[in-house]
Amino acid sequence: MNRRPTLAATALALLGTLSLTACTGGAVPGTSKDRPADPASRADLKAFYGQRLEWTGCATDGYECARLTVPLDYAHPGNGRTFVLPVARAAATGPAERIGSLVYNPGGPGAGGVSSLEEGMDEAFGAAVRARFDIVSFDLRGVGGSVPALTCEPTEEETEEPEPEEETPEEEETFDPVAPLYPRTEADRAEAASGARTAAEDCEEHSGPILRHVGTEDAARDLDVLRAALGERRLTYLGWSYGTSLGTSYAEQFPGRVRAMVLDGAIDPSLDWSQRVLSQSAGFRRSVDDYAEQCAEIAGDSCPGRGPEEIRALIERLYQQAEREPLPVAEDSTYAEYGGMDATAVLHAVSMAMYRPEDQWEPLSEALREADQGDATKLGALGEEEAEADDTEPGTTEDDGTPAVPADNSDAALTAVNCLDIPHPRSLRPYWDALAPADQAAGVYGTTGVTAELTCRDWPSGDRRPHRVEAEGVPPVLVVGTTGDPATPYEESVSLAEQFPQGMLLTYEGLGHTAYGRGDACVTAKVDAYLVKGERVGPGTTC
Repeated sequence: MNRRPTLAATALALLGTLSLTACTGGAVPGTSKDRPADPASRADLKAFYGQRLEWTGCATDGYECARLTVPLDYAHPGNGRTFVLPVARAAATGPAERIGSLVYNPGGPGAGGVSSLEEGMDEAFGAAVRARFDIVSFDLRGVGGSVPALTCEPTEEETEEPEPEEETPEEEETFDPVAPLYPRTEADRAEAASGARTAAEDCEEHSGPILRHVGTEDAARDLDVLRAALGERRLTYLGWSYGTSLGTSYAEQFPGRVRAMVLDGAIDPSLDWSQRVLSQSAGFRRSVDDYAEQCAEIAGDSCPGRGPEEIRALIERLYQQAEREPLPVAEDSTYAEYGGMDATAVLHAVSMAMYRPEDQWEPLSEALREADQGDATKLGALGEEEAEADDTEPGTTEDDGTPAVPADNSDAALTAVNCLDIPHPRSLRPYWDALAPADQAAGVYGTTGVTAELTCRDWPSGDRRPHRVEAEGVPPVLVVGTTGDPATPYEESVSLAEQFPQGMLLTYEGLGHTAYGRGDACVTAKVDAYLVKGERVGPGTTC
């Protein structure tokens, strides 16, 4: 029997892959009166803060790479247990005018900073910024090339099944029933809860020793160690999506260490787990409506309907069909081994395409039309480019017997940070109670968002709580919000800018996820002027 991924596990991966965010927030800092002493002055942290990076050529020409060592547990930094984190930089193009290093986080949690830079992420920055700053990024603790790194996958030995004693070629292959997008029955809910528990147990089994040490608060402390290792007195930082949570946490813990900070596609740390689900899922629902309304303007004749109502009806029809039976795909499709695309996979493909309408709406339109005609192969292929980033054979072991970690372990990191950073209920009732409001607010985008959080019920949790930003003494922070952002709704950017002392909001009136680096000249000019010259953005500034 081929087993399809459970609804909870698939939905959680869906939200993370889609948004490059998770329900995370920075730690609640102390007030100005009780903030702890400068960590760099602690004797047991001096070895970490005293590092200087040794740069060598990266595998990709034009970039330099190094490694940063940070303590596994900041409460016990001298116990010998560490993370070793890959770092990469693109040197300033105008060295005579160089200001220093600019560190960025591309999102996630779980997106690899080093791989993103080697793939050309420095080109997302404006020419003025690239001339004046070394563009630097790093893999967060547990992510990508971090040693150790998170994995929730069984080894090859664990997944090997004994060969049957007798061949039965006439026996038909069977598949698990399709999981519904809204689990209404007790049986469906029990299956979702069981799948989520299994996912949590797999992560505990394979990454247990580090699970409690990969939260955003510790990652922000690593960021300060990196600042010191780069030789910077104060940090210049840009974070996209989840990177806004990392930046917020840094600003709360080290407000006096910030030179300039841009947070693009913001996450509001004052929302609890259920509020975050409603916010993000409503954003995706609005974006799909935007697709239906504006498809003709962007995708032209490829649109799968003659108007918004036809497009909405087609998408809904595919969801309903896929809930009854997986949509057919070609034999070489990723989804062939599951018997086709189930409803969660279809939802995943549609939502993925909301990120960059200018690039994704046309192929989405063609894929939807073919899926409606009985072939979902193109629909299933929309996310395969991301999947191919995992070029490590999963399920093998290293020479020392430890599990090998895929090059892309973003799903494991998403789960770990999401669950560790934000408290989640331990009983099932709050999740089931949240389904109806989520359905009313965002339809299937809301119900799958709630189900995605089930894994966190059985996960170790930290001591952070939803809170408004406390960063007294931080210089003006620039928050960038996109009015049609599916994954980090504009309202959260408005809220975050209001929470920062002297917070500034730059509004981009457009579609898609985040704004800076997507080609809008107005956004580029405003952000670059702030990063290079410290120019403030006035209230109501819109691009």
